Amino acid sequence: VEEEDGVVYEVLLPLYGHCASARCLHFTLAKWFKESGFQQAGFEESVWTRPAGGSYGSDIIVSTHINDMLCVCSSIEDLQLFKQDFLASFDCTDNGEVKDYLCCEIIRDWKKGTITIRQQGYIQHVLAACWMSYCSPVKTPLTPGIKLSKRDSPDIVDPALQCRFRSILGFTGFLVQMKWPDLAFAYAALSAFLACPGQKHFS
Repeated sequence: VEEEDGVVYEVLLPLYGHCASARCLHFTLAKWFKESGFQQAGFEESVWTRPAGGSYGSDIIVSTHINDMLCVCSSIEDLQLFKQDFLASFDCTDNGEVKDYLCCEIIRDWKKGTITIRQQGYIQHVLAACWMSYCSPVKTPLTPGIKLSKRDSPDIVDPALQCRFRSILGFTGFLVQMKWPDLAFAYAALSAFLACPGQKHFS
């Protein structure tokens, strides 16, 4: 659509940038999955399963994260049929065999029958964003025996320090959730000082 001078457009159905967009998309997908014979996998509302039967001869498992999806099926034919049905209802793309998902690189060795998940690229991005590309590795996430306290927090918060502290913890939280549970203790301990971090918490 060509833009007109002096005209301001109103976005009626935003997908990005609106706090309710992801939830709206979730409800839309949930309705479609239920109508197609899928069920939620236990308490996990973002994973859907459909047993073999009807138009599909094999079980199908679908994992959704906002507008990213992973589809698993033992039959290529049934998987292709499912994707055709889904693409007929939604305007999206099929990227084929998964190579990366949610900042995780997925490596499959078909001969050995193995799947390896790594986050090397994301970690390098995090280190660069936090100005730590040339930092020295350590054996433990926190200094052994260190005791963090509110007494280490300043009376007046440094906005720049707090912003950077929050960014680092945000990156770390994503790593903890994906495949680095060994960072969980340090992440939890430092998260207690998000409101008022001091230099000791930061370092």
